[in-house]
Amino acid sequence: MTQLKVGDRAPEFLIRNTEGKLRKLGDYNSKTIVLYFYPKDNTPGCTKEACSLRDGYKKLKAKGIEVVGISPDPEASHKRFSESYKLPFELLADVDKEALKRYGVWGEKQFMGRKYMGVMRTTFIIEKGRIKHIIDKVDTENHAQQILDTIENENNKED
Repeated sequence: MTQLKVGDRAPEFLIRNTEGKLRKLGDYNSKTIVLYFYPKDNTPGCTKEACSLRDGYKKLKAKGIEVVGISPDPEASHKRFSESYKLPFELLADVDKEALKRYGVWGEKQFMGRKYMGVMRTTFIIEKGRIKHIIDKVDTENHAQQILDTIENENNKED
């Protein structure tokens, strides 16, 4: 589980997108960014999550939110995944696990009694370079709505 907290400055990174272009968090600073970390392209949970974000993308964009997905898969895998499911947002290939480690989402997991290192599915909502929300119990099938509800609940608290 991440050691980052709401209010912390979001860690910077420099990793490649599906086109091989280096991207950094600062490229998105003018927007609210949903930075979602997921384990692997073309797996059931990750596909459901990506498709939920795709299906809710227009609503997210209408709220000024940019979506970026990060996993340790290589650029070519991300490109195929993105094209297969017509994802309208950018995927970043963190093959060196730089961002995964900085965000504290790379760690020991367990499945059927076997321990291994992997990505802990987590979403960070970042505004002006600061972490506004952390979603560590991701509803893969309804993730876009989960994000919208999280933001809406925050706005209701401020009223």
